[in-house]
Amino acid sequence: MSAPLRLGTRRSTLAMTQSQMVADAVSAASGRSVELVPIVSEGDVNRASLSQLGGRGVFANGLREALAADRCDFLVHSLKDLPTQQPDGLVIAATPPREDARDVVFTREGVALGSLAPGSRVGTGSPRRIAQALRHNPRLDIRDIRGNVDSRLARVREGELDAVILAAAGISRLGGDLGGLLAEELGLAEWPTAPGQGALAVETRDDIDPDIYAALAELDDERTRVAITAERTVLSALDAGCSAPVGTHASLAEGDLRLRAVVYALDGTQRIGIDRTVRLEPGYGGDTTGSGNGADAADDGGPIARATRAGQEAARRLLERGAADLVPRESTT
Repeated sequence: MSAPLRLGTRRSTLAMTQSQMVADAVSAASGRSVELVPIVSEGDVNRASLSQLGGRGVFANGLREALAADRCDFLVHSLKDLPTQQPDGLVIAATPPREDARDVVFTREGVALGSLAPGSRVGTGSPRRIAQALRHNPRLDIRDIRGNVDSRLARVREGELDAVILAAAGISRLGGDLGGLLAEELGLAEWPTAPGQGALAVETRDDIDPDIYAALAELDDERTRVAITAERTVLSALDAGCSAPVGTHASLAEGDLRLRAVVYALDGTQRIGIDRTVRLEPGYGGDTTGSGNGADAADDGGPIARATRAGQEAARRLLERGAADLVPRESTT
């Protein structure tokens, strides 16, 4: 009997939950059992704000070190936390189907974020969310918070905060128990989110056993990979950190890729945005999950290559309009 495959994951409830989802899928594809290997990342122990930690891969580096050292066979990341520069020797073998990419505001009374009273305390550790919230309601008192989903929601229920902003996908993966709080879903047209938000990345070594790689690649969803490639290319081409105030969202329809990208001033007073549509292929809809393309799809000159060029062009236009004056540059993303 083959030894279990080892899946490296952060220790948070959300990370363990989404990693178990992937573990079950890999087990079904490979016929081998998969065990979770909890790993502590810098972001789990360093309580500094995300803006101070910057785009140094604080939620990914510890896991990647464990993977490179053969303490696990593959990793599952929340893609929005993953630096855009791929380390030597590691490869993203699959991006499973993306969940809801939107942000959600949670309050006790159901008051919309833009209608909250002056001085209302809104919790978020994301510079992008801070900038977007202040742009829509400059009278808010933004509180820089860290912690798991349950602890953030509890601070609203207990009255310490009037609202928190979280990712819809995380709430969905944890079962959606809001404990009586009310949700305002923020539309992606006005509130583009972090590149890759709602998506997962399955990462492994480039010298992994081909049978293991093939099993991981079976989880790849090409529509998701095309969209997140465009989004993350914007971030990379802007030379901006993972926590920079940059919102992007890409969607596919009838052979077209629509890409929205916005760069914000940290205080929300300025924004520079672009909304463009590019042709991928006539009638392109993306392969279904299980295409097995994995990372190899980036090299075929097809839709993923076109998505990359779309992201580069969007970043170029943003920079021409002055985006470099708004976004902190970060060469280590």
